Amino acid sequence: MILLITSLAKVQDCAKALQEVTAEEVQVAATLREAVTQLEAHEFSAVVLDQLLLDAEPDDVETIFKHIGAAVPVHSNFAISGIERVSRELRSALHRRKRELLLARHEAQQDLRSELRSTMTALLLSCEMALRVPNLPTLAETKIRAVDALAKEMRTKLALTP
Repeated sequence: MILLITSLAKVQDCAKALQEVTAEEVQVAATLREAVTQLEAHEFSAVVLDQLLLDAEPDDVETIFKHIGAAVPVHSNFAISGIERVSRELRSALHRRKRELLLARHEAQQDLRSELRSTMTALLLSCEMALRVPNLPTLAETKIRAVDALAKEMRTKLALTP
């Protein structure tokens, strides 16, 4: 869902155009206070802000950004920008956000995989050393071999995961 914050007379035309471009529902707020209420009640993928409204209500701007959450902010001056330009800026911002999220997810997966590989190595070494203990009870050996097999299976899965 997208939040459009503007007091523009043709706000419904703009909302319709943004909805067509993004295939997401568009909510409209005519004031920054109204926008804060919307931001508190819903989660948005993007917030399109009319620069003229931001300039007219400077005291409420900080409150907007406190409540924006994970939404990508898109600033535009509706007095000089047409609906097509605002649509392009929004589409570009949403694509950029999607790329950034994918990169962050990939990096987090790589970090986790690296940490798990270290743990798997330590676990496998510990199993190997435990199996070398002389006079190891049969039940303990069986359990250690089971843990060793599971650790090897996890290591293989970690190596195969992109």
